[in-house]
This record gives sequence, C-alpha cells and structure tokens, in this order.
Amino acid sequence: MSNDTQQKIPLIRRLRTYFLTGLVVAAPIAITIWVAIWFIESVDSWFSPFIPNALQDSPYSLPGLGVIASLVILTGLGALTANIFGKTILQFGESLLDRVPVIRNIYGALKQIFETVATQSNKNFKGVVLFEYPRKDIWALGFVTTDAKGEIADKKGDDLLCIFAPTTPNPTSGYLLFVPREDTIQMDMSVEEAAKLIISAGIVVPDQD
Repeated sequence: MSNDTQQKIPLIRRLRTYFLTGLVVAAPIAITIWVAIWFIESVDSWFSPFIPNALQDSPYSLPGLGVIASLVILTGLGALTANIFGKTILQFGESLLDRVPVIRNIYGALKQIFETVATQSNKNFKGVVLFEYPRKDIWALGFVTTDAKGEIADKKGDDLLCIFAPTTPNPTSGYLLFVPREDTIQMDMSVEEAAKLIISAGIVVPDQD
C-alpha cells in the first residue's frame, strides 16, 4: 500500500467522524424545529374559526395565533367550569353523553386518560432502583411507585415494592412488578435522569456528582 493511500484512509475516517458528529448535533435540532412548526400549524388550523378574519387576512398576522387562541379558550373554559354554574353545565352535558351507548365509553376513557396525565407528576415515583430482571445476573431499571399493599402484601408476606419497569424507547409502556426490597439497589439518579437513560437506550448517561 502506497503512502498516499495510507494518508487517505485516516482522512476518510476523520471526515466520517465529523459527518456523524454533525448529524448527531443537527438531527435533534432539526426534528425539534419541525415538530414545533407542525404543532403550531396544526393548532392554528384547528382554532382558525375562532380568530377574526381581520387578523387572519392582515399582512402583519403572525404564525401562532391559533396557539394563543387555544390558550385563551382553554383557560376560559377551565375558569368557567371552576364555578358552580360551569360545573352544572358540565354535569348536564356529561349526563347526556352517558346516555349514548358507544360515545359514553369513548368519552369516559378519554376523560380518565387526560385527568391522569394532568394530575400525574414525577412525585408519583418514589425513586429509581436497579434489580435483576428478567432473570438472575441481568439488571433492569425501575421506578418505585409504592410499597405493596392489600391482598398481595397479605398473601406474600414479604417486604415488597411495587416497581414499574418501563420499556425502551417508549417508557409509557412497561410492566408492574412486585420485588422484595432486599433484592433492589437504590439509585442516586433522579426519575428524569433514569427516563432519559431508558429512552436513549443507554446512550444518555446521568452525570455523577
């Protein structure tokens, strides 16, 4: 192999490294911008009927008016349902929906999902643990929700933890496991850091103090 060929190979490797590095830097930025633009345009189209035509046709109109309109409308709706009059209207509307066979099931399921999301926070998880799963010598991260209670605790008798073991890269799905406390290792990382580690398939590792 000639010297020129030997010199070209490291150069190609450096260029490949630079390209991959640039891709890693640019891709998240580009995807984030694309998602933000898509979200703003989608909300604008949904709420355009509520925006006066004068504002929509104005040469000084700005993208995002739909987002502002949605915030105003949803905030006003929340304020309306916070008083007795609004609650009465809401209960009356829900009673009407409850009489429609299929619609009541869809509405009830969606309402439960949104109420859960709106009230959920990382405080629902008491911490992050490492435990052996799905077999010995293979380890998984899990979120501790609470101590096992009720029939499970009464019949098993051990000091069990309720652990949610999320899947990668979608941490919203996973498994509910009941693991003896003594078989878990308490981690110092936060729930947010553990979530990033799981979503990234182990690429984003939390910094250690």
